[in-house]
Amino acid sequence: MKIAIDAMGGDYAPEEIVKGAIFSLEEQDLEIILLGNKDKIEEELKKYKFREKKLLIIDCKESIETSEFPLNALRTKKNSSIVVGMNLLKDNKADAFISAGNSGAVMAAALLILGCISQLRRPAIPAILPTAKGKALILDVGANVDCKPEHLAQFALMGSKYAKYIFKINDPKIGLLNIGEEESKGNKFVQNAYKILNNSNINFIGNIEGRDIFKGKADVVVCDGFIGNILLKSSEGLAKLLLAEVNKIIITQLPQNQEMNQLREKFMELIKMTDYTEYGGSLLLGINGLCFICHGRSKSKAIKNAIINASKFVDSDILKHLEEI
Repeated sequence: MKIAIDAMGGDYAPEEIVKGAIFSLEEQDLEIILLGNKDKIEEELKKYKFREKKLLIIDCKESIETSEFPLNALRTKKNSSIVVGMNLLKDNKADAFISAGNSGAVMAAALLILGCISQLRRPAIPAILPTAKGKALILDVGANVDCKPEHLAQFALMGSKYAKYIFKINDPKIGLLNIGEEESKGNKFVQNAYKILNNSNINFIGNIEGRDIFKGKADVVVCDGFIGNILLKSSEGLAKLLLAEVNKIIITQLPQNQEMNQLREKFMELIKMTDYTEYGGSLLLGINGLCFICHGRSKSKAIKNAIINASKFVDSDILKHLEEI
């Protein structure tokens, strides 16, 4: 299995990207392809011991900065790590591609070079949120700020396949994010999406309000990328605030004994549930290739986990199942 990684993408590239790649090789039997400035990558690799046969560097003279307009950059920087990575996927020379770089450029390159899976019109970025019953998949969280009702229906189909083959939920419950549970609630866009979903062959449970996501009412929640991104970042911000305040109380105001140590362990489990670094990256669903987008602030832990999770997606044959839509 070969995983290609954009070594120049993200706020902490290439240092943290290379470190994450090395850590992944310590845990998994993989082959890693690092894409980027060869001199800089080799300088970082001097810090580590690793099996050289398991790591290949492809020298990419160009990189796409986060401030650049994606389409312009793709046209002028054919030897950038993002473009080279997508072409490796297209030519079946890599099983997955991971980047913490310019997400707009990653998505544009994926669409231009790989294209969407047949029958699918738009890709979607999913995110995983913790719930009282485990976890829920939310999509879209940023790939499409403007959608049509039929796009949400396709997101639901993709999310259903994801939940079935990645979460191992046999008949996942699909909810439509809305301001109320009644069919008549919401704007025309959401109402029309409801009608399409209600006539689909998935386990559609109707509208779901934001507060019910965390109760675990649905396994998959669909919305447009504008709403989804606000939901995701608001949830992350609130979780960080609450966890920080509870942690202060545990450390400064409660007695330090065995019971408190057990409570602290449970608390750390809660922190992991809300930590994006545990998952590493999100699969760009709907693209004809396994392409993962990581947070721009990703450090080695997130990159390592993105690589390990990417290998699980390769093993799951998720692309084959998405082609069945």
